[in-house]
Amino acid sequence: MSGQKKIIVLGGVTGLLGVPLTHALRQAGHAVLPTTRATLDPFDREAVRAAVAEFQADWIVNTIAYTAVDKAEDEPDEAARVNRVLPGNLARICMEAGVGLVHYSTDFVFDGKKTSPYLETDPVDPQSVYGRTKLAGERAILETGLERYLILRTAWLFGPGKTNFVEKILGFAKTRDVLKVVHDQIGSPTFTPDLAANTAALLATGATGLFHLVNSGRASWCELASEAVSTAGINCEVLPITSKDYPQKAKRPAYSVLDTGKFAAAVGHAPRPWIQALREYVYGLIPEGE
Repeated sequence: MSGQKKIIVLGGVTGLLGVPLTHALRQAGHAVLPTTRATLDPFDREAVRAAVAEFQADWIVNTIAYTAVDKAEDEPDEAARVNRVLPGNLARICMEAGVGLVHYSTDFVFDGKKTSPYLETDPVDPQSVYGRTKLAGERAILETGLERYLILRTAWLFGPGKTNFVEKILGFAKTRDVLKVVHDQIGSPTFTPDLAANTAALLATGATGLFHLVNSGRASWCELASEAVSTAGINCEVLPITSKDYPQKAKRPAYSVLDTGKFAAAVGHAPRPWIQALREYVYGLIPEGE
C-alpha cells in the first residue's frame, strides 16, 4: 500500500485504539476520516456506503467491538450484533465498493491450553460468549469472499485516553496497601499506540490476511500490575492469587500469548517488548514535578 490512502476509522474519535490509530495513519501520510456513532452509525449500511463513496475511501478500519467479557455472557445477542454482524456487514460493503477492511479480533478465540505462543494457524476453541462472537466476526468477513482484508488478533490493551486495566490498577494502588491480582492467566499486554503504529506499518507492506499483533513478551495480570505499580513508584504490595480466588462469569484462557512472527516477517521488525511500552505509558501518566 504505497502512497497516500484514504481511510475511514470507525471509532476513531474517542476509542482506546481508534484515537492512536487515527494519529498513526495520519503520521504515515494517509487521509483519515475518524468517526463516532453519532457522526456515522456503523450499523446503517446505506450511511456507511455513502461515507465510503463521498470520502472515496480505500480502506475501512473497524475498531468497534463489544468488549465487556463478563457482561457478554448475559447479553449474547448484543455481543453478536457488534462482534459478528457488524464485521460481516462491513466486509460486504467493502466487497461491493472495492475497498479494503482492517478488523481487530482477540486472543480469546483460543482455549488457553497451549503452553507456547499461539500461531495464526493454531486451532481455535473460544471458551466465552465474547470469544465465540469475535471468532464469528472473523468468519463473517471470510465468508463474504473479500480478498483485501487484515484481521488482526490483539490482546490486553492499555493506553492513553480511555479506562483500561493498567490505569485502574494504578488508581487502586494509590488508595490501598495491598492489591491481589490473578497470576494464572498469561497473555500479551499491548500498548495501543504501538498497535496503531504497527497496523500502519503492516498496511504499508500491502499484506493481507490474518495476523497476530501484540507487544513482544508475556505476562500474567499480576506481573503487569506489579510492573505498573513499581514503575509509578507507588508503595503498594501486589500479591498473586488464582482465578479460583477471583471468580468471573466468563471463562478466560489460562494462556493466550500470541506469536507475532508472521507480522515481523512482513514488516521487518518485531513489536517492542510490552515492558518498554508500559514504562512509556506510566511515565506519561505521572504529572511533571512528581
